[in-house]
Amino acid sequence: MPSVHHLLLIDDDEHLAPPLAAYLRRFDFTLEAALTPSAGFARLAAGGVDAVVLDVMLPEMDGFAVCRQIRQTSSVPVLMLTARGELSDKVVGLELGADDYLPKPFEPRELAARLQTILRRARPAPATTTAAAAALLQFDGLQIDLARRAVLCQGQPVELTGTEFELLVLLARAPQRVFHRDEILNHLRGRDAELYTRAVDLLVSRLRRKLAPLEAIKTLRNAGYALALAPRAAA
Repeated sequence: MPSVHHLLLIDDDEHLAPPLAAYLRRFDFTLEAALTPSAGFARLAAGGVDAVVLDVMLPEMDGFAVCRQIRQTSSVPVLMLTARGELSDKVVGLELGADDYLPKPFEPRELAARLQTILRRARPAPATTTAAAAALLQFDGLQIDLARRAVLCQGQPVELTGTEFELLVLLARAPQRVFHRDEILNHLRGRDAELYTRAVDLLVSRLRRKLAPLEAIKTLRNAGYALALAPRAAA
């Protein structure tokens, strides 16, 4: 039986949640609504939320400030609803730690597809005995536990969002190989993606900051990105 994912919608449009919740039930989503950021923070603190759908235009504070505050304490997947699909909104949201963006007005089916993708990225893979030996990627100064979705950088744990973790794993599975920006976007989305190369640059920048001072990712101008670390044999 498929598992049910619990979504939190933070949007001051009180007419949006009821029909959206009814539609999303067919995809095994339940949806709760918070009309203000303060109500959203209270619901998040109570636990049990698998992903947040966050509007940019809100009372009390805008969605960017909400996303920033969420990221201070949580790696819960965040999908931002951006005003008119403006690229500047998308760039700011991704820079603050959002996992994806969707312009308003949106099709509910598109929202469901995006949510399924970011939740798949955030879900730990089931551990198997056969895969145990391959569940650990080790490099000089970096260790990636695929089963537990845990990362150690120079011996210290690093909190990554689902999108950041998937990007790191993509690069780590083929160290030194150059991945083009469109290739990265299509991998993370799981289908053909709109080619906003700035989104990839911001995602890489976020990941680099979290892995500092380790210089883990190198940039090849007009080409893409690659993991710059040397693999280490498993103990």
